[in-house]
Amino acid sequence: MTLSSTGTRGETVPTVPSADSAVDTVDVAALLERGRTLATPVLRTAVDRLAAPMDTVAAYHFGWIDAQGNPADGDGGKAVRPALALLSAEAAGARPEVGVPGAVAVELVHNFSLLHDDLMDGDEQRRHRDTVWKVHGPAQAILVGDALFALANEVLLELGTVEAGRATRRLTTATRKLIDGQAQDISYEHRERVTVEECLEMEGNKTGALLACACSIGAVLGGADDRTADTLEAYGYHLGLAFQAVDDLLGIWGDPEATGKQTWSDLRQRKKSLPVVAALAAGGPASERLGELLAADAKSNDFDTFSEEEFATRAALIEEAGGREWTSQEARRQHAVAIEALGAVDMPERVRAQLTALADFVVVRKR
Repeated sequence: MTLSSTGTRGETVPTVPSADSAVDTVDVAALLERGRTLATPVLRTAVDRLAAPMDTVAAYHFGWIDAQGNPADGDGGKAVRPALALLSAEAAGARPEVGVPGAVAVELVHNFSLLHDDLMDGDEQRRHRDTVWKVHGPAQAILVGDALFALANEVLLELGTVEAGRATRRLTTATRKLIDGQAQDISYEHRERVTVEECLEMEGNKTGALLACACSIGAVLGGADDRTADTLEAYGYHLGLAFQAVDDLLGIWGDPEATGKQTWSDLRQRKKSLPVVAALAAGGPASERLGELLAADAKSNDFDTFSEEEFATRAALIEEAGGREWTSQEARRQHAVAIEALGAVDMPERVRAQLTALADFVVVRKR
């Protein structure tokens, strides 16, 4: 394939044109804030069930307290998944509040994965602060992550309805796929070559599966049939792939002030992310030189002492080989497939516009 790119550091993907003029009037920030406002009290109540010190460690992770235990107004993340879960309920004709248990359950599973991923990847920063394992130790990161996963199922099952059982099955399947994706991600770090297809499969599991669940779980709780839920999952799955493609761009070229992570963070972890894999598959001098460097990196004992210039060289080769532009295009393509899936669901046009606007938000963000 022939690929090219001329972007600069800190950019992500060009603005996606709105599919409908109604999308232009959607206040995405308000949708995200609604998700936080409705889900956070239930989330905090669930976390309060944890035994000490896990309750405190979890509160630190969510940004509710600082490392000394003082109240804090930390960055709790983008809240895309809770917003989608509430819209999912509305897509099925239910009130947004019906989706709150699903929003909380998905958010608990998402944060279970973050706690474990940070430890496995050795990430020391998340959301502009030290990660849990860095502050409280690896054992607490593992325990609290496990506890959040258990709480997610508890929050759903205690509803005691048939719909809650259906929602829990979807959540546990999504969680298993998420874990599959993390296992694939780790295994790829030790391979010289990974195909684009393998990378997309991994990212579909690691990111797409849970986002897909967020997009269907509110509808299931609202009584939607499996066809409707499956179609909403398809929207969420492809949205997840677009989301991860943008994350992959940010993992190399994102502004640390915006992302809260180190410069070249994915390169430091030797991740076979989409820009890297696409660049290696492109052929040509830059691709070949990149392959030589990455093969040498895999055998190097001095990788942790690399300078900023060495990482910048690898990023420049990825861009020259076209990996950055290909990933930007893939984000757009997956976004288009997600929007197309919405057309198969009978829902209020207001909700359709809001789901479309959230999809647009995913591919133009800088954090």
